[in-house]
Amino acid sequence: MPTQGRCRADDIDSGLQPATCGMLERMPKWLICVPLVCQWLWLGLRYGSLTLPSAANPQITSGGLVGEGKTEYFEQMGPTGRAATAPWIGVRDIGAMPAGVLAALLSAAGIGFPLVAKPNLGLCGYGVRKLDSLAALTDYAALFPAAQTLVLQQYLPHEHEAGIFYVRDPQSGKGRLIGLALRYYPRVRGDGRSTLGELIRGNLRTLRLLRSSAHACPHDLDSVPAAGQTVRLATIGSTRVGGLYRDGAALITEALTEAIDAIAREMPEFHFGRFDVRFDDPDALRAGHGFSIMEVNGAGSEAIHAWDPNVGLLAGLRMVFAKQRLLFEIGAANRRRGMRPIGLRELARLNADQNRLINLYPASN
Repeated sequence: MPTQGRCRADDIDSGLQPATCGMLERMPKWLICVPLVCQWLWLGLRYGSLTLPSAANPQITSGGLVGEGKTEYFEQMGPTGRAATAPWIGVRDIGAMPAGVLAALLSAAGIGFPLVAKPNLGLCGYGVRKLDSLAALTDYAALFPAAQTLVLQQYLPHEHEAGIFYVRDPQSGKGRLIGLALRYYPRVRGDGRSTLGELIRGNLRTLRLLRSSAHACPHDLDSVPAAGQTVRLATIGSTRVGGLYRDGAALITEALTEAIDAIAREMPEFHFGRFDVRFDDPDALRAGHGFSIMEVNGAGSEAIHAWDPNVGLLAGLRMVFAKQRLLFEIGAANRRRGMRPIGLRELARLNADQNRLINLYPASN
């Protein structure tokens, strides 16, 4: 059981992320994919199926590789998971819904403002917005693609966020945590002279935010933050908008493992994925409580702790390679139990549909 990591618990704070990026972050996406695709092809040949990982979570569309909805995970949760998850509802074709009906649905679900709106079918924070009023929600709904489902979830104001990587062996039934990433939102600190736009442009990490047409900064770029004032620049913490990931393995304990395992075991045939949570107290998280689940990801979950700037290129690739090997192993174990992976053509269709929708979503904030 990992008890030590690159990021100590007392390093967890709301400070600024470094202006520089790790080696994996600096590399072009296509270049990172080359060794990963090569390994995937080799594993596919070894196990006789390029889509075998889709059998890791057989009750989820494609096992969670691509094309699954966020609500699939929520709906499969048992009492323990539901109690630990921020209140949510899924609304289909929200743009055609009267504001009064929408307000009644939110009230019935126990969701107030601010809330987070996020596409049911999405990734990397595309289309995710924090909304502070019903008027803002109806404006967003008018831009959302018709006949698609939008997830509305209570906003969690907790100070910290973590992605907890969970695996359960289908044969032994033993669950464990194989990684924990701390996610920091993009932010800058004012000097009393520079505009917000100048501060953002002066940081190689946050500069990504301005270069992303799929993200809208929620602040006036011409405003001048006071000296020492920290300005959070996004609701999401994705690296595509300047977020930072840190290896938080120091927070993995037996108690936290047992807490996540209890939630995962209530989900039918869930063997591989990441629980994204918010929390305030690192010690409480270590003790297995004091966290709220935002969402769950399946077989397509990235080993995001490998993106820690302190993790070297080779070490980061080893982390991702280990994740892919384990994913195929679990898929193979489930195949021996009678589960069948999705077909390659269907997987390609799901991926194409998801990418098409991402281009239609309103900008995140």
